[in-house]
Parts: sequence; structure tokens; C-alpha cells
Amino acid sequence: MDSLLASQDYNQLRAFIAVAECLSFSRAAERLGVSPSALSQMVRSLEEDVGMRLFHRTTRNVSLTEVGDNLFQRVRPAALELGNAITQVRRSGERPAGTVRVHAFRSAARKYVDPILASFTERYPDVLLDITLDDEVIDIVAGGYDVALRIGEVIERDMVAVRLWPELRQVAVATPEYLARYGCPEHPRDLVNHRCIRWRWPGRTTPYAWEFFENDTWFSVSVDGPVVFSDKETALIATLEGIGIGFAIEDTVSKHIAEGRLISFLEPWSAAFPGLFICYPQQRQMAPALRVFIDAVRAGS
Repeated sequence: MDSLLASQDYNQLRAFIAVAECLSFSRAAERLGVSPSALSQMVRSLEEDVGMRLFHRTTRNVSLTEVGDNLFQRVRPAALELGNAITQVRRSGERPAGTVRVHAFRSAARKYVDPILASFTERYPDVLLDITLDDEVIDIVAGGYDVALRIGEVIERDMVAVRLWPELRQVAVATPEYLARYGCPEHPRDLVNHRCIRWRWPGRTTPYAWEFFENDTWFSVSVDGPVVFSDKETALIATLEGIGIGFAIEDTVSKHIAEGRLISFLEPWSAAFPGLFICYPQQRQMAPALRVFIDAVRAGS
């Protein structure tokens, strides 16, 4: 309990965060509803307490020192979480209502949104879920979305990201008939001599280069083949029809492998990468409707 902040410490950190966000003492003072001189004194007291300068100050500009920037990166998320916790308690008696705009990769929606829809809509009749299923990597904030479900490697660095699924792995697969006819590649680079079912990120013009791992390094293979899809489910159907070799998330093809419709190979070069996350912009106050949706997805994961 001795580690808990005193009220004076909290006020100093609150003043520090406001100045760091605004990079202006006058604007930060206006935001907090205090005088610039009082704000300056709180920041100065904090600098004295830590024994380091936190800001570079000139008559025209305010900027963070290296120490100040390190402190800001650590305390701002904690302050936001504390604010969210208090807000959640205050709003605990409110009935969630309004629209939650969701952008979800199709595979993520199948796994985490579909199973909760019936119970969620029954429990929260005043919440409208506006869900876009799209594998394109977009700017969530610019697109007007409240929350997104996507793989970890394409999440913006300034987003809050909560892991839903551990790591994922992509594997090369083909039907037994295809491999009997064309042979099985022994190394990922052998794929250039095969018919491959290619996939293109929505919104991009060139097909995805298949990624493999060898000697602690990722490398890519630009495969060729008779078809290119922008939808992974359709690409899997083409693979099951024996048109060529597919490259898919292991979890989505495990049933077909177990039942003998597909055979996986090149697995020594198929390394894991960050799994699925639910992510959303950092915010001071989260709407109850958004909070209950996030909680429902996390509870179902």
C-alpha cells in the first residue's frame, strides 16, 4: 500500500501528462482548469522530486527530454487505465446503448464474433453492432471504427491491443491428388516450380509473397499460379479442388488435414507469428456499449 500515489503526486503526474500531450503550458492549464503558473509549479515540483528535467522550455517551444519522454510513455497508459476504471465504476449503473462500429478480419469474426452474437444482442438490445468484415489493413480511427479484430503484426503501435489467441502459423497444403501428380516441394523455394493458389491483401495490387523462417530469419517466396484471390476462404476452396498448393492458417485447415482431404508440408519452415487481437484507440472515457462488446469478445476467447 506504501506504493500508492499521494494526492500531490497524482496531481503532479496529471499536470505532467497534460503538458506532454499539449506541448504547451497554457493549453494544458486551460484543459485542466488551472492557472499556467500553478501548472508550471506542479511540473517543477515533479522535476525536483525525480531529480531530472522532464521538459526543454524556450519562449516559443516546449518539448520532452529523453527522461521525460520515457516517463510519459510509462505513466500515460496507467493514467488512462485508472481513468477508465473510475469511469467504469461511475457508469456501472448505466444501460449500454448506441452503435459500436467493428472492423474485423473474416477469420477473426468467424472465431470470436459469430459465437457471441445471439447472446450479446439479447442481453444488450439497445446496442447496435455495425460490423464490417474485411481483410484490408486500414486506419481504424480514420475509418471511423471503434474497435477492430486483426492479427498482431498489422496493429498500429498507438492502439490498445488485447490478445485473443496465442500465436498463429501458416502452412503449405495440397490435396493428395495434386501431390501425386506434381510431387511435393522439399524446400519453400521449390514452390516457384508449382501451381500455387495466390492471395492478395484487399486494397493491394500485388499478391502476397509467402513467408517462411530459416536460420532465425524470415524470408519470402514469390509464388506463381493460375488464380489470385482477395478472399482466403475462396482460396481454400480452390486448394481443396486440387487446383494448386495453398498457404493457410493452420487452424483453418486442421480439420481437412485430419480427414485426409489435404496434406501439409514444409512445416520445418513454418514458424509462428503474433496471433489475433482485439484493438481500439486509447481513450479517456470508453462508452459502455463499446466496453461490454470488448468484454464479451474477450470472455468468449
